[in-house]
Amino acid sequence: MTPHALPAGHGRPGVLEKLLAALRAEFRTEIYRPAPDDLVFVAPACAVADCDRIVSMRGLCNRHVIRWRHRGRPKMEDFLTDPGLPVRGRQALSVCTIAGCRYGNFGKGFCGKHYDRWVRAGRPSPDVWDAPNLVAPGATPAECRLSFCTLWAEGPQKIFCRSHHERWANADFFCPDPERFATDCELTGTAHIDLRDLPRQLTLEFQYGLQCRADAHRRTTPPRIVMQAIRLARAAGVSSLLDLAEETWRHDAASGRVREPVLFLIEVRDAVEVLRDGAGWESEYPRDVWRLERLPGITTPATATVPRPRVRLHFERIDQPWLRDLAKRWLRLRLTSGLSTTAAHTGLDALVCFGGFLAHVGVDRLADIDRPLLERHLAHVASQPGGHGLKKGRISSLNVFFQAIRQHRWDNSLQGTAAFYPGDIPPEPAATVSRRLAEHVMAQVESEENLDRWDNPSGRLITLILIRGGLRISSVICLDFDCLLHDGQGAPYLRYFNTKMQREAAVPIDEELEQAIRDHQRRVLQRWPQGTGVLFPRPHANASGRLRMSDGSYRQMLRRWLATCDIRDEHGRPVHLTPHQWRHTFACRLINRDVPQEVVRVLLDHESSRMTAHYARITDQTVRRRWEAAMKVNIKGERVVLDGEGPLGQAQWAKTRYGVATQTLPNGYCGLPVQKTCPHANACLTCPVFLTGPEFLPELKEQRTRTLTLIDNATGCGHTRVAEMNQQVADNLDRMIGELEDGRDEGEETADAG
Repeated sequence: MTPHALPAGHGRPGVLEKLLAALRAEFRTEIYRPAPDDLVFVAPACAVADCDRIVSMRGLCNRHVIRWRHRGRPKMEDFLTDPGLPVRGRQALSVCTIAGCRYGNFGKGFCGKHYDRWVRAGRPSPDVWDAPNLVAPGATPAECRLSFCTLWAEGPQKIFCRSHHERWANADFFCPDPERFATDCELTGTAHIDLRDLPRQLTLEFQYGLQCRADAHRRTTPPRIVMQAIRLARAAGVSSLLDLAEETWRHDAASGRVREPVLFLIEVRDAVEVLRDGAGWESEYPRDVWRLERLPGITTPATATVPRPRVRLHFERIDQPWLRDLAKRWLRLRLTSGLSTTAAHTGLDALVCFGGFLAHVGVDRLADIDRPLLERHLAHVASQPGGHGLKKGRISSLNVFFQAIRQHRWDNSLQGTAAFYPGDIPPEPAATVSRRLAEHVMAQVESEENLDRWDNPSGRLITLILIRGGLRISSVICLDFDCLLHDGQGAPYLRYFNTKMQREAAVPIDEELEQAIRDHQRRVLQRWPQGTGVLFPRPHANASGRLRMSDGSYRQMLRRWLATCDIRDEHGRPVHLTPHQWRHTFACRLINRDVPQEVVRVLLDHESSRMTAHYARITDQTVRRRWEAAMKVNIKGERVVLDGEGPLGQAQWAKTRYGVATQTLPNGYCGLPVQKTCPHANACLTCPVFLTGPEFLPELKEQRTRTLTLIDNATGCGHTRVAEMNQQVADNLDRMIGELEDGRDEGEETADAG
């Protein structure tokens, strides 16, 4: 590895002294052996009975994995029933067959000394040979140095038994020290972390890293992961992890290697650096890469109960030193004022883009920034790849940056014309495509048979909450363990944190979902009896249970579940959906059930009704389709068809909706254009633009009865004109009623045939 530029403060005296003062006695050892019940440095035992070696993979130790592969990878149940003899180092060595002798077997069942005497005795039958006693009365030879070996020691050194002496002799070139050889033999296959042969400070740094990981009690770390990280540091040839910058470890050490050991190594380096420099703005502000997990006061409520992620702000991407200094000052102010880390990344991205533009046009002073230059920058942003949200963020964030410079008088050289205006940002394109899922797909997703195919109970419950609660996936994975509430009537509610609006909210749920959540809580407590802070803990590498499941993990489980259930759309194609589509489907279902839009807004916890109105437009189209499918007749009994696909389809629909809302009659609708005054006062049944439908049949029949009675009375009284006018009304009623009844009969026949 080639050392990169080191951060400020490297080489500051006192690091070694601080490490010695911070380390506790249980970690001041070159060979750290975690306790069998240690939840952090966990090392599960091999699944083979009576094997005390730790797991390498597939639940087996390394030796049994090799044996399993040599057998052709049989089923694990079959292999465990007959794993064979104990692996090397775990089986008792054969002992001399002479009673009272515990030297190792050399040949013919005798130890080396008895074998030599047996040969000199003429090789008699072992059954009749009177073997001499080689041990003086009252004397007991020394046992083998290895604690798990019960044989007597042999050889000139009298340290190991014959077999172990041969192994040590063969390894003498690599391990001349017998005590080192004995220690290595006893460590083989056990859970341990070997820090021998490391420089002193590097040893102390890893010991301190182990102590910090144990104190945090969050993430599980098998000893093999730590040993891989130690081998990386040993191969780098450094005396301290601080000798290389974090980027160097991340780039060079991670090349072609697994990710976990590198992350542990970087975490140890961070812990040592914090011990040396301290944590906070005083040590972090001068750096060109801010590590936000070290800065106090910027934890959001959503992450208050779980460890904060490793978030970085890379200011080195801004080439201009004056712009970089202003960017640091601006973002420090915004972060301490409660700005989210996502918004901080957006602001930094805007300044990086602006810095690249300034370098391209050759501007290197804040005083040279004016309105004409910003207009050129607008064209530059518009030409860059990315969507509307990215470009809008680059313009609006830069404008806020200029306002902060003027407001706090950080640099008075900024011209007053350096500003953007509302018209500079292109309007957001209207959403024309609905993201809701078709009911054909939802029927497969909500099928009990398919839901039971979830191999992870957490994934099944998350899916039910997304479908029935309409929450965002970011809010679901952040649910607290105690997330259930009840009102005065005992109705259940799900309390959650709206990660987008950064506030607490609640949504009503049914009793079935409440019971599913309680069942899941019991499963979590069985796994972590000490309790957890989150409802959906990460299933692996989570000693405390406080690490929540990531949305990426759920998305992977969702893809596997969709493939397992073979869920397809109406065209027979495999369905690819996102968790957020269930939120759209939830809202659309509510609107289609005539739930008021304001109620839907509250359930979705929208800031305004603007977003909820999108679902209302979808519902308006649904009602329009129902209107177009319904039968309408005029006063002549002729069916009226609205051409929804024609050039005037939307205008016809708007006119009809206006008429329904403002000119609804007791027995039909007015089809008169909204701009025109009606010339048929109180004479709708003779009006050529009058429309009605089957829902008004009872009113039409009742009116026909009244009209016929009125005609009879007028005829009897000699009121010919009144009788003629009402006769026209009666004729229109007869035609409309007849056509509507015929249409209803046709519909019933069609339904029966179906």
